[in-house]
Amino acid sequence: MASLTSASVTARKIVKYSLGIITFIVLARLTFLSGVNLYEKFFPDPPPKPTVKFGKLPSLLFEEDESADGLNYILETIDGTLPTFAEQADVYLMPQPLSGIRAVDTAREVAASLGFDKDGRELVETVYLFSKNLSPSTLSMNIVTGVFSISYDLNSTPQIFDQIPPTPETATSQVKGLLRGGNLLKDLDTGPVKHQFLRIESGELVKAISLSEANVIKINLFRREYGQGERKLPSVTQDSEESNVWFMLTGSNNSAQIILGEYHLFPIDTEKTSTYPVKTSQQAWEDLKNGKAFIVNRGNNEDGKITIRNIYLAYYDPGQYTPFYQPVAVFEGDNGFVAYVPAVTSEFYGE
Repeated sequence: MASLTSASVTARKIVKYSLGIITFIVLARLTFLSGVNLYEKFFPDPPPKPTVKFGKLPSLLFEEDESADGLNYILETIDGTLPTFAEQADVYLMPQPLSGIRAVDTAREVAASLGFDKDGRELVETVYLFSKNLSPSTLSMNIVTGVFSISYDLNSTPQIFDQIPPTPETATSQVKGLLRGGNLLKDLDTGPVKHQFLRIESGELVKAISLSEANVIKINLFRREYGQGERKLPSVTQDSEESNVWFMLTGSNNSAQIILGEYHLFPIDTEKTSTYPVKTSQQAWEDLKNGKAFIVNRGNNEDGKITIRNIYLAYYDPGQYTPFYQPVAVFEGDNGFVAYVPAVTSEFYGE
């Protein structure tokens, strides 16, 4: 009996000490991990240095901008301060369009997918014109770049404006379906979509307040975001309200008709990218104040006093071929003001 009692006591002690050791190990591990997390929070590893594989970048392509003379800027963001930009951003290679032996055949296939007669005719070198049977619509396409425009003889069928145009959802679905059929949707598939309601007034298209007052709906398709993590950025164009790919539709949901359209989309090679250092928001703000910005839209600011409400980074998509897809700092202000400042630090720009 004495030996059994002794064995029982020993077993209880073993269990007790084992539980104590296990508890100590668990608590020690949790304490260690918490310490590591706190250290990494307050002393994070510095990000890898920008790779700058492409060397100096060409200057961004900006069309003639609106005058910046006499502009004075006032910062009034939500918190009254400048935002914190990421220290670096991705820059992507945009392959140069090249003419191939199948350029004409490819253009004809695209025209057919868009509902036009594939037997187009050459207008000038590399530009072909395609027509549509039983419709006063034409398609003009650059067979090298793939850029095209759709136009419609509105005077021949003015009754197309008699019906309320399709809803934004229906119009977007129709446009995307049309482009998808010709393998033209690419990185527009998951990008933002903006619509505008338009009406005919004295022979001109002007903004309408609602669908019920509109004769036309305009669908703007923008590229998806690019970049990694906090470097993921939206796309902006030379016109703050218009994308490089847009279409105007009339008619009802069941008989919508594309009357005008523009397609200026150049591919991005996501396998060929490099990181570049980015200006701080303070540096971009000083560039804006010193006239080193592209004024996209001066807006209704006749007194020259511009109140800036929103500042962020975005990729600039000029709508024409450029060797690289690059970031800009975007400044948005009251009364429609928009301006861009090149975001990559100045020493990495060439002539």
